Amino acid sequence: MTMNAWPADPFASKPPKAPSRRLREPGHVPGEIGIWVFIFGDLLIFALFFGVFVYERSRNAGLFEQAREHMNLTFGAGNTFLLLTGSMFVALSLNSLRRGASGRGSRMILVTLLCGVGFVVNKALEYSSEIQAGHTPSTNSFYMYYFVFTGIHLLHLLLGMVALVIMYLIARKPSLTRRDLRNLEAGASYWHLIDLLWIVLFALLYLMR
Repeated sequence: MTMNAWPADPFASKPPKAPSRRLREPGHVPGEIGIWVFIFGDLLIFALFFGVFVYERSRNAGLFEQAREHMNLTFGAGNTFLLLTGSMFVALSLNSLRRGASGRGSRMILVTLLCGVGFVVNKALEYSSEIQAGHTPSTNSFYMYYFVFTGIHLLHLLLGMVALVIMYLIARKPSLTRRDLRNLEAGASYWHLIDLLWIVLFALLYLMR
């Protein structure tokens, strides 16, 4: 008759878990070089737009200030909150996905997508409010810049939402490759660009005196 082995000591220290393999290496630049070329190019174009706006405002300070006073700060602040929240969650999602938590990471991408939907709805309501008040691109220079700049930004955001859908599909994969991670980082970097551009627009259109 064979004797059963003694049970393992429940108080014995357990061997440390092997560290999870991370897909990001030290010194890693997020995304692909192409997305950064696009981001810096886009920033230069918007910097030109913003410079033109500031110059025109200096020439027509009274008109621009009167128009700014009619802007609905609640809409602007609400959209700022939505984009900042979305950027926070897309950053948290990347951290989760790098650690293999695909479920948590993909859900956070969905939260960012919902923030984008909220921005679109809020902007549609704001456009409707301004038009009902008689403010259109032909009203004066301020509203011309307002509709053009925010319209271009809205187009960027819609493209960003398409990128978020692609990111969500990638995040749902059973396992991620380094290329998958680079694609996720590229999408997140583009979303942060949208956030940055809006913050500047919010300051120029709603706050600048």
